[in-house]
Amino acid sequence: MSKLGDLGAKLYRGEVGYDFVGKRFVWYGVSILITITAIVALAVQGLNMGIEFKGGAVFTTPKTAVSVAKATEVAEKASRHDAIVQELGTGGMRIQISGLDTNDAAGVKKQLATDLKVTEADINADLVGPSWGDQIANKAWTGLGIFMILVVIYLAIAFEWRMAVAALIALIHDLTITVGVYALVGFEVTPGTVIGLLTILGYSLYDTVVVFDGLKEGSKDITKQTRYTFSEVANRSINGTLVRSINTTVVALLPVGALLFIGGGFLGAGMLNDISLSLFVGLAAGAYSSIFIATPLVVDLKEREPAMKALKKRVLAKRAAAAAKGESADGEGQEADDAPQVVAQGRPGRRR
Repeated sequence: MSKLGDLGAKLYRGEVGYDFVGKRFVWYGVSILITITAIVALAVQGLNMGIEFKGGAVFTTPKTAVSVAKATEVAEKASRHDAIVQELGTGGMRIQISGLDTNDAAGVKKQLATDLKVTEADINADLVGPSWGDQIANKAWTGLGIFMILVVIYLAIAFEWRMAVAALIALIHDLTITVGVYALVGFEVTPGTVIGLLTILGYSLYDTVVVFDGLKEGSKDITKQTRYTFSEVANRSINGTLVRSINTTVVALLPVGALLFIGGGFLGAGMLNDISLSLFVGLAAGAYSSIFIATPLVVDLKEREPAMKALKKRVLAKRAAAAAKGESADGEGQEADDAPQVVAQGRPGRRR
């Protein structure tokens, strides 16, 4: 067995583990700092919205000898707007001009044909009006809102409302970080970006539900024993799925990283950036929030219950009494045998 596999087995059995729940306030602080940075970036720099959202035009030219830099200069001079120019595999240019009024598009197209030394009829123009862009933005927000509502309803029914609230906070956390990164790097926000955001929310939710499922099974009849507190059962659930979450995230990040760094960076396929950046950042943030945010938040909410407070008091009292006698806190009797089993990945964990 590999070292990682051996570690996963030990985590699964509870032989080793990291106190995620006990150190949750450290991770809360890290998340708050990252979130504040993202919000400041969004407020100061804003998002670079694509023409699909704010209107504009995309001109596709046939093969031309003009350089990208020269084509950018020509497009900005003709339109009096910022332009993004990309060289196509055919030798032509894709010239994107945001904020260009559709009434001015014909004049810009004519000027581009003259300066780029191509035939005007060979330039393809795709125009997007501001009103259509507003409709797309509104539909994107509507879709995101519906997704969030359905997630909360499902988790509240399948688990409980505390887990639904924790998962919703984790999803908002992932969205905020991803949008903040877009504001920092200045990548264009397109419908592909929205698709990427919805995709990473699904990945984040998947990891969170796996941990929640283990926690639900592990905490069944938890008040009937005095061996573990709720926070300890939650921590064992996180450790039991830790290696699986890492493997899933790494496997997902590898192809997305190839799209972002090789396709968008080295090969210059800038159109890949709008979706690959959201996927890359969102997948990483989703894995982080599933482990460090969602389950610890459930613990904070759950341990406010009188039954969980009383359980914690009994567990600590039993351990103090055992320590005073120099005995093991777990004991050898029936009560220890009645301790809840921690379930990870759908199978009961071995008791120690």
